[in-house]
Amino acid sequence: MTLLRLSLALLLILATPALAGPPPPGARFDIQLQAPMAFSAPLEAIELDPDEVSAAKVADLNRRGIYTICYVSVGTAEEWRADFDQFPPEVLGREYDDWPGEFFLDARRTDLLLPLMEARFQRCRAMGFDAIEADNIDLPGQASGFPLSRRDVVAYVSKLAQSAHAMGLGLGQKNFPEAITALSPLLDFAVVESCFAQGWCDAEAPYVARGKPVFAIEYGVPAAKQPGLCAEAARQKISLVFKTLDLTAEGTGCP
Repeated sequence: MTLLRLSLALLLILATPALAGPPPPGARFDIQLQAPMAFSAPLEAIELDPDEVSAAKVADLNRRGIYTICYVSVGTAEEWRADFDQFPPEVLGREYDDWPGEFFLDARRTDLLLPLMEARFQRCRAMGFDAIEADNIDLPGQASGFPLSRRDVVAYVSKLAQSAHAMGLGLGQKNFPEAITALSPLLDFAVVESCFAQGWCDAEAPYVARGKPVFAIEYGVPAAKQPGLCAEAARQKISLVFKTLDLTAEGTGCP
C-alpha cells in the first residue's frame, strides 16, 4: 500500500503542468485590450483580452518567446462577457461608476465565484496563455455595495492563485498596493496603473526584490516627460509603457 500511494503521488506530481515563468524585472511589456492591435514591436511580455485575440495569435506570440498574460476581471462581472448570466444575483453589487455594464462582486463568496473564475482561467489556458492578470481586486476602496475588507480580498486572491498555479498558469496582482505585503509572496508579477503619476510605485519593491516583474502603465504622459519617467522606472527595475485609456496598440515603451 505504501508503494502504491507513493506511485499515485508521483503520477499526480507529473500530471501537474509546469508553470511558465515570467520574465525578469525590467522586461519590455505592452498591453493591448482592444483593436487596433499590432504585434511587431520587440517584447518580452504582453497582456491581451481573450475575447479580442485568437488562440493562433497567442501561439504565435509564445513561439516568439513572449510571456502572454490573459486579462480577467476577478472583482467585477461585465455584462458583455459570455458568462455574465452565470453569476448569481447575490454576488452582484453596485455598478462600477466609471464602467457602465460592469458590476462589483462579493469577494467573500468564494464558494460561488471560484468555479466561475476557474472556468475563465481554463479558457485562458486552453488558448495558450501563460498567465492571468487579476483585475479589479481593489474592492475595499470602491462603492461595491459589500462591506469588503483587505483580508477578504487577500483570501479570495490567494485561492485564485492556488487555482491558477494548479493549471500551470501564473497569476498577477493588479493595483491595490495595500495588499502587496500579503500577496507578493504568492503571486508571480504585478500590473500597476498610474503609480508614477500617483507616487506609489516604490510600494511594488517587494515584487522586484523577489525577482518578479512589475508592469507599469501610465496614461496621457507628454512625450517630453517620458524619458525622465523611464529613467526612474529603470532605477526601480519596473517595466513601463505609456498608453492611451482605450489600450489599443497606440503607445510607447521605454528603451
